[in-house]
Amino acid sequence: MVDSASLVSGLAGRYATALFELAEEADKLSEVEKDLAELKAALADSAALRDLATSPVYSREEQAAAIAAVAEAMGLNGLTRNLLGLMAAKRRLFALGAVCDAFAALAADKRGEISAEVRAAAPLTDAQREALADTIRKAVGKDVKLNVAVDESLIGGLVVKVGSRMIDTSIRARLANLQNAMKEVG
Repeated sequence: MVDSASLVSGLAGRYATALFELAEEADKLSEVEKDLAELKAALADSAALRDLATSPVYSREEQAAAIAAVAEAMGLNGLTRNLLGLMAAKRRLFALGAVCDAFAALAADKRGEISAEVRAAAPLTDAQREALADTIRKAVGKDVKLNVAVDESLIGGLVVKVGSRMIDTSIRARLANLQNAMKEVG
């Protein structure tokens, strides 16, 4: 079993850990991980689904019925459906995105991977992605899965977050540091 205390915590961590253990026992880790990734994408894409998950206006019964319909339409695994039903019954759907993230962290750890969030000023080429992944792999000693997002406000450079560590090499950060240094002098 994974030492989940170091990876996930809080409400979402408890749900993710329980689901992870059940999925591992039933040999359904990859199916449940795929389901949760699809749910996370659906939450990001659908304002109605986010509203269903977070709004106190809906009753437990309405949330349970709606999330069951969503699970049916998406063709989700039985374990994932059970989790959604339980979260709706306990009025915990607001934590669904965090549960998806925590489960993904547990699954990545099981595979010996670590996830790195990267914000770049411009899209990275395949060679740049591979070089960055190789550098991070050497630093942390694990295989790395890069999640790259483009953020033009950085002007140039990268912001890399691996676990609780963040490295900001963006031009925006350098300009902010220069501005602070100039304030101290003047």
